[in-house]
Amino acid sequence: MTPPSLTALGAWAELPFFAEDWPRIAEQLAAETRVVLPPAPQIFAALEHLQPSAVEVVILGQDPYPTPGHAHGYAFSAEPDVRPIPRSLANIFKELDADLGASPKDPDLRFWADQGVLLLNNVLTVPAGCAHGHARLGWQKLTAQVLNGLSDRPRAYLLWGAHAQKAAAEVDPARNLKIETPHPSPLSARRGFFGSRPFSRVNDWLQGQGKPGIHWTKP
Repeated sequence: MTPPSLTALGAWAELPFFAEDWPRIAEQLAAETRVVLPPAPQIFAALEHLQPSAVEVVILGQDPYPTPGHAHGYAFSAEPDVRPIPRSLANIFKELDADLGASPKDPDLRFWADQGVLLLNNVLTVPAGCAHGHARLGWQKLTAQVLNGLSDRPRAYLLWGAHAQKAAAEVDPARNLKIETPHPSPLSARRGFFGSRPFSRVNDWLQGQGKPGIHWTKP
């Protein structure tokens, strides 16, 4: 694959990762013989969509969907025509229904990003058909620097599963809203993700900060 351009990253491009780690990762991606997901122009889509000052809520995922045609650079989100809806996202929608009485009509969550929700995976690429196949490339350094860069003011963090919770271990729960539950995957959703009401809790917190809540269920 041809590594993506960094020109649309704005302030994120100033993170040390892009000078210190990205050249090596880009070289490894260029040498990858398997199909890399998401397509190169979408690898940094979540960061391109939201500049640091616009981020109000952070949702951390693990790595992109490994099924071709699903991943488009936003954690848990998928292209609008994807059916069936990925299983973890289907469980997120079940919890949305239980929490707010409705859920989105398709798996495209970019309208959340439009409202200040950073949908960031801890690892930004995956070989097609090989979940976690790029977990050792070093993407986690970018996640750590993004979170550190967002420590300038209080924000809400939805941390679903051990990977997200480990990545955000340094986020101050006294200063930020930090909701930690099991992952919404079919293997763990019933261990505490269901019933956690994260969406209404985030909106209550945002409104307590004098900010508008997120329209989670429809654009």
